[in-house]
Amino acid sequence: MGSITESKDVFRPAQRVTGDKIDIWTLVNEAAAASPIQPIVNMGQGFFGYNPPQFILDAAKKALDRVECNQYSATKGRPRLKQALSDAYSPFFGHTLDPNKEITVTSGANEGMLSAFMAFVEPGDEVIIFEPFFDQYINNIEWAGGIIKYVPFNPPPKGDTENSSAGEWTIDMDRLEAAITPKTRMIVLNTPHNPIGKIFTPAELQAIGRLCVKHRILILSDEVYDRLFYAPFTRIGTLSPELAELTLTVGSAGKNFYATGWRVGWLIGPEHLIRHVSRAHTNICYSSVSPLQEAAAEGFERAEKEGFWEQSRKEMKGKMERFCSVWGELGLPYSTPEGGYFVLVNMRKVRMPNTYEFPDDVKHLRRDFKLSWFLIKELGVAAIPPTEFYTPANAHLAEDYLRFAFCKNDDVLEDAKERLRGLAKWIREDGAEE
Repeated sequence: MGSITESKDVFRPAQRVTGDKIDIWTLVNEAAAASPIQPIVNMGQGFFGYNPPQFILDAAKKALDRVECNQYSATKGRPRLKQALSDAYSPFFGHTLDPNKEITVTSGANEGMLSAFMAFVEPGDEVIIFEPFFDQYINNIEWAGGIIKYVPFNPPPKGDTENSSAGEWTIDMDRLEAAITPKTRMIVLNTPHNPIGKIFTPAELQAIGRLCVKHRILILSDEVYDRLFYAPFTRIGTLSPELAELTLTVGSAGKNFYATGWRVGWLIGPEHLIRHVSRAHTNICYSSVSPLQEAAAEGFERAEKEGFWEQSRKEMKGKMERFCSVWGELGLPYSTPEGGYFVLVNMRKVRMPNTYEFPDDVKHLRRDFKLSWFLIKELGVAAIPPTEFYTPANAHLAEDYLRFAFCKNDDVLEDAKERLRGLAKWIREDGAEE
């Protein structure tokens, strides 16, 4: 009995949660703790620096006083929210969405995507994603047993010397088609894109769509930034009946209403897809937060009348322009976002001293990780290295960039700009290290 007990590693974790790779959030926290400049200005993580509008906060507070809003909701979502989503999104999809058959509410967009992968991806099925990618896609797909095939965006050809549009990050459609095999089950889109800020054009969506129709591939379209667009925005699921039957569209109340901690998301799609996502969602977490669903419903009911969508786009574009002005001062090129609230800045001209001391877990990482550490330690500004969102084979495409989030209060943006002006002493045109 004793020998059996002693030989059993009772604390051995499952392989899916093991690994010694340093994650970016650990790196940022370690660098922040080591920086002599306090407090750190966090321009890395994409959480808002301000509250949702008052009418949505009031709706959440009212919901907490209602008995039924403090109990389980129906697994597919509260009827009021599903109806509000139908009313809000039906005009985009060209028909009246059935709130009971074509919409399911989830515990955030991320859980909704996990539910979609669990519903349709079997062990050995292949899923295509574009690099850079939202890092949560990876575990969600692999935990469902899927095999990921990666297709990288091509960066703007002059992105290291001059400003570009995020739209200039492009996909090689021949390379995409070459990645398709008989095992390909799904393609994941993200538009507006995190971290690039790109909005796929109708022509690009049609090209991707033709491949999906030809090869009978499902489309998971992550559109959580769908209300924050500064260029024309098209939804792939609206382009044709053939694409509509293949497409699941993902949305997020957290991104729409500045409330990322609420974890209220949804999927929209045809009944033959939604019913399976709903079943997976039921088995993952059963139902989603009741009072915040009710508040999100009121948000959608009132947003248009309050002028909220237009106001949010105008304000976020203003924040983008306010923050990015510092890159013009410094002569550092960036990709102007077409949507969302992230900007990629090319740091090739920033030279770090060759003798600069990095900790052991950073010194062997790619240049953007070192730049991230350097900015935190020397300037007290946190930014995210985008190679975190790449496979090793393609990480070289982005190792001169850093990602900054500009969904912050204006005083925070000004503080960040003032600190970032300190980069001037480390900038040289040839970009070589000292």
